[in-house]
Amino acid sequence: MSTLYDDIQFLPGVGPKRADLFKTELRIFTLWDLLNFLPFRYIDRSKFFSISELMPTQNAVQVQGRFISKQTSGYGAKAYLKAIFTDGTGRMEVTWFKGIKWIEPAIKPNVDYVLFGKVNEFHGTLSMTHPEMETLQKFREHQQQNFIGVYPATEKTRNANINGKVIRNLVENIFEKIGPNAIAETLPQYILDDFKLPNLETAIRTLHMPTNLSQVSMAQFRIKFEELFWVQLVMASRKQKDAREIQGIPFVRSRDKLLTRFFKEHLPFPLTKAQIRVMSEIRKDVESGKHMNRLIQGDVGSGKTLIAVLSMLMAIDNGYQACLMAPTEILAQQHAKSLQDFLGDLPINIALLTGSTTKKRRAEIAEGLTNGSINMIVGTHALLEDTVQFQNIGLCVIDEQHRFGVAQRAKLWKKNNVMPHVLVMTATPIPRTLAMTLYGDLDVSVIDELPPGRKPIRTTMLRDTQRQKMYDLIKEQIAQGRQIYIVYPLIQESERMDFKNLEDGYKTITTVFPEPKYKTIMVHGKMKPAEKDEAMQQFASGNAQIMVATTVIEVGVNVPNATVMVIESAERFGLSQLHQLRGRVGRGADLSFCVLMAGNKISSDGESRLGAMVQTTDGFQLAEMDMKLRGPGDIEGTQQSGLPITFKLANLAQDGQIINLARNAAFRIIDNDPLLEQPENSRLRKGLLERRVDKVSWRDIS
Repeated sequence: MSTLYDDIQFLPGVGPKRADLFKTELRIFTLWDLLNFLPFRYIDRSKFFSISELMPTQNAVQVQGRFISKQTSGYGAKAYLKAIFTDGTGRMEVTWFKGIKWIEPAIKPNVDYVLFGKVNEFHGTLSMTHPEMETLQKFREHQQQNFIGVYPATEKTRNANINGKVIRNLVENIFEKIGPNAIAETLPQYILDDFKLPNLETAIRTLHMPTNLSQVSMAQFRIKFEELFWVQLVMASRKQKDAREIQGIPFVRSRDKLLTRFFKEHLPFPLTKAQIRVMSEIRKDVESGKHMNRLIQGDVGSGKTLIAVLSMLMAIDNGYQACLMAPTEILAQQHAKSLQDFLGDLPINIALLTGSTTKKRRAEIAEGLTNGSINMIVGTHALLEDTVQFQNIGLCVIDEQHRFGVAQRAKLWKKNNVMPHVLVMTATPIPRTLAMTLYGDLDVSVIDELPPGRKPIRTTMLRDTQRQKMYDLIKEQIAQGRQIYIVYPLIQESERMDFKNLEDGYKTITTVFPEPKYKTIMVHGKMKPAEKDEAMQQFASGNAQIMVATTVIEVGVNVPNATVMVIESAERFGLSQLHQLRGRVGRGADLSFCVLMAGNKISSDGESRLGAMVQTTDGFQLAEMDMKLRGPGDIEGTQQSGLPITFKLANLAQDGQIINLARNAAFRIIDNDPLLEQPENSRLRKGLLERRVDKVSWRDIS
């Protein structure tokens, strides 16, 4: 009797060559891997077409008939087999370029066959290339399987004729070899009962060999639920473990002297309802005696920095230090200036530590942090250096956290005997389902309201042929004393890509807007940090009117006087990135503009993205659309963080309801049985151990 973990090579029908392709192309090493290699869609094989009604380019067509001739032509690698197939209503050519030595003897006269494949047309003749083929007799033996799964494939597996029929036959072989009840159930019986789920073996067998689509739907639900449930159970278990083991720092409201004075003397504008709600959530966290680990999502300009200021004042009022870490030097400098502007004459010693801080100043800062005379510090990665130690850090605020590595962030937490409260801020809107999966053990707050008085950014899409309109807008805004961003997707021209590039763009812009009347600077990621910072400072100070740049400016430039954002080849960007770029303008009191320059020929997806940008400035709405168009792994920020798991069937863009069910079930189970000690949870305890929950710190992903 075979076991699930036998090497795929020894399954009848595989052998060394196919095994090598399975392993290198499809990551299938064992019988269990093949059983978990699931179809991504299904085709109804109950319907037959007559050749006379076929149309070129039809996909997934099934015909029944006989071969009336066959001929092998060419030699060696250029050999091919061509046969003529008829069903009485017409004829078509059938061609094979691979596997000829097996296929040619299988084609026999006066035998009825079933062919299944894509229809093409060559010189006016209908044809099929490499169709699935079996005798009508064999087809009828399997006729209860009217719904046939379509499996993922690569060019190499297609060329080797590893098609759906081959995989289905191999799966049947596996089930024969392992016998019944060989696949152990992974979920407790009460979960199967509560959600009316088939057991795991039935679900896998159904997905490979279904008899109807309702069966497929239930089996898919089972697999999706399980995939999402385990992620949520790990999150729930980790959160419960942290609550048990990590001591919190209590911030007492009665000590709010600086915070109260700030509200009375320095609050620049009334808090929005969203800011009040988020501050209440933070206050509840830090007063509870538990450790805070909270993510704040807020669109550009929603007031996240003010939330950070209020939170840091709570820490300082309670005798603790606070830090704010930013991913770039210029962003750290801007945060430090914002804090100074916010806090005014309050008796708070604020320090700034970046890569360009002098050795002498570094020594002063190190001493001030150690003796407690510095109670608020803003910095870049420099805060992570071993020489930086705190007297009693109580709150860490991380801005745009996905720009920092996991080990780096964890290093910051360990600079204290007691882990400081953690507040993570991001201006990259994250769809709710993705946030629940990627940041499932964090508490999430959303600032979904902009302060009153901010003028919406006017967004328009122009084609290359309308370029003069864009130039006219730039001239008009510069004449009013405003500044302009122009962003390109590439630094140098690529022969394979026809969209605009930075160097050509810079030449064009300096020709249309020549010196000395206009001053244009260029900024890109390949510049040395000092050069880049100097160029950005020139723009921030108003010495340059136009900045031609790559997406390096997406985060880190705050110039309220900039009112125009031009994005060249805008169709090449994702929605989240377009929205982030648009957020560089609209930061002052003046009306601002975002111009999306698009090629004259763009894809339907490109049209959809740019149309969405024109229609709405809601970052969360755009993030949801972006995930549906591109998938969760491509959302800006999530690639750097790393999705915690890859799914076989679950889709974060489409399966929000299943995520909710799985999350509620997982957190309810952990609330009732934190260590999964009850007998009915033994499978879950075993599953968590296999997933090494103690080795995975989702906190480090925060």
